[in-house]
Amino acid sequence: MCETCGCGDPELVPVEVQEGLLAANDHRAKHNREHFDVAGVLAINLMGSPGSGKTALLEATAQRFERSSLSALSGDLATERDAERLSAAGIESRAITTGSACHLDAELVHRGLDQLSWRESDFLFIENVGNLVCPAIYDLGQDANVVALAVTEGEDKPLKYPVMFHRADLVLLTKVDLLPALPNLNVTAIEDALARTMPEPHMIPVSAVNGEGVEEWTEWLKKRRLGVARRWAV
Repeated sequence: MCETCGCGDPELVPVEVQEGLLAANDHRAKHNREHFDVAGVLAINLMGSPGSGKTALLEATAQRFERSSLSALSGDLATERDAERLSAAGIESRAITTGSACHLDAELVHRGLDQLSWRESDFLFIENVGNLVCPAIYDLGQDANVVALAVTEGEDKPLKYPVMFHRADLVLLTKVDLLPALPNLNVTAIEDALARTMPEPHMIPVSAVNGEGVEEWTEWLKKRRLGVARRWAV
């Protein structure tokens, strides 16, 4: 439970207070979005459970781009380990340590931007706190929501956490190199669950270990940025 917002619990935080918090967050998110648009930077909110492979995916992504084209803010309750890993992979990165908060919000992202030369990048990845609930609720000013779903998490996660997947523009089915060790996992069942929760279902199977799907993922990023660049030019 997040001590700052109550995470939807009306007994802990009244509904009207939560609505006020979200309204303030949306105002700051709009401000962030204006910054991203002016700079021509594509901001991606990368969400997923702890251990779903978000950091490993970004490490693999860095191998497909020039070092200066990627930057990242990495959220976690404690430690700066993920940000350190991303920096070692060639992504200019800063950690956002939230303490007890189980998600990032637009204000935390805005503060984190001051610590990065993000305007010089083509892509800004906001690696959210590991959680399949709260991060989906908070607009950060991003252009797209991407959810990392590991094959080891099972087939029912989109149905159990529908808000997260309803707001996703893309799902990356991570750790697919482990599929031979999971003979009972039905990937078709995952696709069916996404079809029932995502408005426009789109899933890319990926592996940060053997590189499967990483090229398709990076092509998606490039196309997304190209589409947004056309909007910026109008």
